[in-house]
Formats: sequence, structure tokens, C-alpha cells
Amino acid sequence: MGYVETYYRPGAANDAPRPPLRGQVEVEVCVVGGGLAGLTVALELARRGRKVCVLEAERIAWGASGRNGGFVSPGYSLSYQAIERRVGPDHARALHRLSIEGAQAVADNLAALKVADAGRVDGLMSTARYEATDELMARRDWLEREFNYRLEFRTREQVREVLVSERYHQALYNPQGFHFHPLNYARSLAREIERLGGTLFEGSPATALTQDGAVRVVVTAGGQVRAKDVVITCGGYTGGLARRLKRSYIPIATYVMLTRPDKALIASAIRTRLGIGDGRRAGDYYRLVDGGERVLWGGKITTRTSEPRKLARLLHQTMVSTYPQLKDLQVDIAWSGLMAYARHLMPQIGQLGEGLWHCTAFGGHGLNTTAIGGRVVAEAIMGDSDRYRLFAPFGLTWNGGVAGRGAVQGAYWAMQAMDLVREGRVLG
Repeated sequence: MGYVETYYRPGAANDAPRPPLRGQVEVEVCVVGGGLAGLTVALELARRGRKVCVLEAERIAWGASGRNGGFVSPGYSLSYQAIERRVGPDHARALHRLSIEGAQAVADNLAALKVADAGRVDGLMSTARYEATDELMARRDWLEREFNYRLEFRTREQVREVLVSERYHQALYNPQGFHFHPLNYARSLAREIERLGGTLFEGSPATALTQDGAVRVVVTAGGQVRAKDVVITCGGYTGGLARRLKRSYIPIATYVMLTRPDKALIASAIRTRLGIGDGRRAGDYYRLVDGGERVLWGGKITTRTSEPRKLARLLHQTMVSTYPQLKDLQVDIAWSGLMAYARHLMPQIGQLGEGLWHCTAFGGHGLNTTAIGGRVVAEAIMGDSDRYRLFAPFGLTWNGGVAGRGAVQGAYWAMQAMDLVREGRVLG
């Protein structure tokens, strides 16, 4: 099957639907949310011998975990400089090392589980749309000096050999980054959890969370789960299960489209299988899939979801603004998914109370941060480490309500305007 058959259409999953929860189940740890954060927590615990179950309201990785662009590299939505200003240099370095470990954890899982249908392709390139030689070289040297993380500089001529666009200048190539099919990766994690004795329930939204002595009780329409520890990992779909969580994140819609197949036309513009992103504050990302037959293009964020035909037109316009030669390349399918953003732009990882954990708000950088977030929460539950406390300075701050959503959307539009100014383009 190609991407059209397997990407993001309800019911298109290769795995047969799992049954909903019926009756009462007792486990050591109940994970609420079957996205990548929840699956990672459950897998890390199952590998350590804990009895776990996962409750998913829809299908496994139905939300942003299965609908994203599939780029894996270190970092957070909040810039390193802003993190350092908040927590100091030593703490900032420790957090960045966690993000590197998270990206490596995904790579290790792909190898250990032999996920053949993930379609991993090594190499990411972050491009600049303005003269940025000194800036990019300085970043390359800093990453190698501080973290022994090696990137390679690409000149304007080298970039335009593979990306035939007047928009691009220089770039940094990351040979350690990669892109893949995130939904198929999530399915592989789910199957491994089951192989290790864990249980996954689909179509089982959690409707209430109560406590019976030292036991946490998660209630669904069909039953309940009793567990010593509960981990909430619902991201942009958390809803009202935990009021403090609901008030602390902003659900943000992100958009992705997949073009119709036209290998020859695509090759007139994009001549690489690398994953491509740009350094803009409001940037795009894209990659070739199905052996170069199609382009998967993502970008734009809003505080409310748009109708698919409208968002397909918007993404197509963005693609054509970069590659005018692709104006006749039509869109096959477009989709959206809700991400959770905290106002401070960092993941929200910690405890709501004894035996009640949260691991959410990955802000568009979820493929590495869900992996490390799930790992540090599992370590804490096992008593192996308290590394989750590194995220403590970025807590459950109020999202600002309706005004907060408006501020996020306004900030995004402002970033787009600043990008245009920096690129020397006319606003209008």
C-alpha cells in the first residue's frame, strides 16, 4: 500500500480494530491516550515487566501522533536560547541532551522492532531563505562543540542542485536526523506492547478519573481500569478529564497534504529524498514519499481546524510559491491534527498528584520529545530516576482561555510577517 491508502484515513489502518474496554480491569499502570507519548510510556514500562493497559478514544495514533510529517531530530518548540534564559546554561544543556536521546530512542525502536513499513530515510536539511552563511556555520560549530552533534554546511549552489528554487540560500544538513511513516511506527509500538503482555483498548474514551484509597480509577462508557499509577498523554485531545491540564494547553491545528503521483514533474523541482524544512519562524516542511512519486507537504498552524478542501488550496499555494514549476501538481488528500502547545512552548511532563502523571504538550516537535517524555515518566514510576524533574520549570501555566488562543494565532501571523521582511519580500 502507498501513502494514500495508509495515511490518516479512519479505518485504513493495517491493524484490525482493538475492542473497547468492557468491565473492570486491574493493572499496575493505566495510560490514557494511545498516541506516541502514551505508547512510549506503556512500552518502556512493559519492557520493565510492569502490567500496563492503554485507553484510546479512537484508534491508535489517531491524532497528531499519526498525522504528522514524520521528521525526527533533536530540539523543542522553544529555542535553545530561550530555554537557557529560563533555566541557565547547565540545565539547558541537560534538556537538549534529553532531546537528542529522544531522537535516538526512536531510531533504536525502529531497529529493534524491524519496522519495515516505516520507510525510514536518513538525512534532514534545514534551509535558509536569506543569506545565512555565518549564522548557520556558527550553529554547526556550537552543536559540535557543546553536544558532539555534527551537522554539515551546504552552500547556496549545493542547495539549489537538489532544490530547484530561487527561494533558498544556504542550509545545514543533519545526517543523524531522518524521516519516516509515523503512523506505521506507532502501530509497531502498539504491537510490541501487546507482545509483552500489555493491553490496548480502542474506542474507549476516559470519561472520569476517581480515586479509591491508594488506587486510581479511570472510567469509560464500558467499564473501568483500576491502577496504582495513571498517566495522561492525550495531547490536543485531553478535554475535561483533568481540569488543570485542559487549562494549561492550547490545541493547535497543523496541516499536511499529499500530492498526486507525478515523478517526472516533481523531479523538476525536488531532487533529493532528504526531509526538507526551513528556518523560518512559521516554516514549511516536506519530503518525497512513495519512491519519489508524491510530495508530502506540511505547514501552517491555526487555533481552529479548517475544511480539508480549503487547507489543501492553502498548502498548494505555499508549495507553488516555493516551486512555481509545480503549479500543475495536484493535491490528492489533505488532513489536519490537533497538537497541544503550552504558552511557554515546552513539553508539560510531571505529576498532578500521587500516582497521577502527565506527559503532553509537545508543540510540533513530538517525535523526539514524546520518546524521551515517555521514557522519563516510566523511569519515575519505576523509581529508576527523577529526570522528569528537568521539565519542572515549564509547568502547567494557564493557557489564557480564548484570549490565549487569539494571542497564539496573532503571534503566528506576526512570525509570518517577520519571515517575509527578513527574506526581503513585499508584504501584501
